[in-house]
Amino acid sequence: MKKKMKYTNEPMGKVRKVSDFLPSPRELVLKDETIKVTISLSKTSVEFFKEEARKHKTKYQKMIRRLLDEYAAHQL
Repeated sequence: MKKKMKYTNEPMGKVRKVSDFLPSPRELVLKDETIKVTISLSKTSVEFFKEEARKHKTKYQKMIRRLLDEYAAHQL
């Protein structure tokens, strides 16, 4: 069981805004060369991607793969 987070009204220190670099669900439907892996994801995340995939008539696995590709490319 996770410990409940207790919030306080203390100063946070120096804060830095990070620009939104992640693609929209619509941009996650492109094709690429792939390899098979096994990964465990949260039920909430998978349900989100399945719903978005239905809206855009694609497969949710492709959208997750594209999201990870974008993240990795941003880190290079």
